[in-house]
Amino acid sequence: MLVLSAACAAGALVLTACGGGGAGESADGSVTLKLVAADYGDKASNSSTVYWEDVAKRFEAANPDIKVDVQVVNWNDIDAQVKTMIQSGNVPDVLQTGGYADKVADDLLHKAEDVLSPATLDNLVDTFAEAGEVDGVQYGIPFVSSARALFYNKKLLADAGVTEPPKSWADIKAAAEALKKKNPDVVPYALPLGPEEAQGETLIWELGNGGGYTGEDGAYTLDSKANVETFQWLRAHLVEPGLTYGNPAATDRKTAFADFAAGKVGMLNGHPSLIQMSKDGGVDYGVAPIPGKDGALDSTLGVADWVMAFKDSGHQEEIRKFLDFAYSKENTLKFDEMYNLMPVTEDTLQEMTSSGKHKDLEPFFELLPKASFYPLGDTSWDAVSAEIKKSGGTAVGEDPAKVLGDLQKKAEQIAANQ
Repeated sequence: MLVLSAACAAGALVLTACGGGGAGESADGSVTLKLVAADYGDKASNSSTVYWEDVAKRFEAANPDIKVDVQVVNWNDIDAQVKTMIQSGNVPDVLQTGGYADKVADDLLHKAEDVLSPATLDNLVDTFAEAGEVDGVQYGIPFVSSARALFYNKKLLADAGVTEPPKSWADIKAAAEALKKKNPDVVPYALPLGPEEAQGETLIWELGNGGGYTGEDGAYTLDSKANVETFQWLRAHLVEPGLTYGNPAATDRKTAFADFAAGKVGMLNGHPSLIQMSKDGGVDYGVAPIPGKDGALDSTLGVADWVMAFKDSGHQEEIRKFLDFAYSKENTLKFDEMYNLMPVTEDTLQEMTSSGKHKDLEPFFELLPKASFYPLGDTSWDAVSAEIKKSGGTAVGEDPAKVLGDLQKKAEQIAANQ
């Protein structure tokens, strides 16, 4: 999930007028597609309902025999509501939300190639399309994305004598030491390994050492030598010298972002939403590639939300027509710009890169095509991620080999029970 919404009251389901009754075939032979989508807005005026109603209206005008019933649900409720829909047999034709693997495990979804034209399929950014695969077959269709980069406070670093952003772990350590010496009240490097998103910060650092959550065969490698070494370095060079928060395992990303936007943090890994926060806080910030052990990475952690098409209704051709329309540059560009999100299609990426209107996002555009992802296609990932959130951060305060070893055992047990 990229954006949490407060636009809808808990449990509320926002319905459009278009499409009339439920999904299916009407007396006049027209087909009604049921679209259920997450709400990215934080108030009624920028609710995703407005966007999807407009898409549906224009699609219906071009395809009079197909109606679209749009239902927009807030992020807090969408998973539970979709589960209820499926259990009651009221299955959507198209769903846009945060994950797809559980639906694949239950054999509910069309393959992407069956509901997208070759041109639309080929237009997806390769790394994101591949992240939608389960056992080499794509079911998840990326909808919007986000990526991570290093944010740094230009003034704080300059005052500490640091003339350019860090490129390596050694640079991070040196810059943090300089920041602490110059301004002891500032947190030199924010290391949010608390339960909000420990799995994100963890993976960013592990990628910097050639590690990660899974091996080439897809099996979990949480306690690999590279991963253990990563946490040993963090503990010895950032945590124990007092160059980050006193207890990273209890520090959430929300806190780190707020502190950076208030000028209280020198450096941290962040995503595009931190741009506006920094501007609002009056912080003169810079963005650079993620520093790795031996130099700046040419990749980053990528995060995506997904579209999926259900087989239940038998409306495969109508779904294909709608998705091809929805994934046109006009529509994807409008949504990305509406919510300051990153594109997942090549033509929209090119448009946003070349238009000159998105200077703030250019560092992320450069990293996006080489993004790395969580093991999203593994149905055990949600449960494994929850375990990492609970205890993974303690690896910088305790023995990393033991903490990661315990997590590896849990991951293997969870995977075996799927």
